[in-house]
Amino acid sequence: MSAPRALRALARPALSLRAPVTRASTPIAARAFSQSMVRKGGDSHHYDAPSGWLFGVKPGEEYKKEGWENATFYVFIPLMVLFVGVYAFKPDTSIQTWALEEARRRLEAEGILADPDVKKD
Repeated sequence: MSAPRALRALARPALSLRAPVTRASTPIAARAFSQSMVRKGGDSHHYDAPSGWLFGVKPGEEYKKEGWENATFYVFIPLMVLFVGVYAFKPDTSIQTWALEEARRRLEAEGILADPDVKKD
């Protein structure tokens, strides 16, 4: 039983003293540009074609709110403002800040660094 042609080609040395073998051109299998399948059916995604009117509302008609708008305006936006405010004013608990303060306290205790709270007259 002989090894498949591809394995024999791999086992062959890279540099060969033999003349190159010319073979008849073999057709290369065409490969699709995209391998994803096309999904069809179902109306799960709704698309409103552009109408040319601002927000799709014609002049004289009243805008009809959608279900997500009240939740966004009255819950999500205030929570984001609250989060930004809390994050901006949170205390600094990094190890670098602690180490700098601890070094300053120790240098003041040893008398190497002057105490910044004491006023000089």
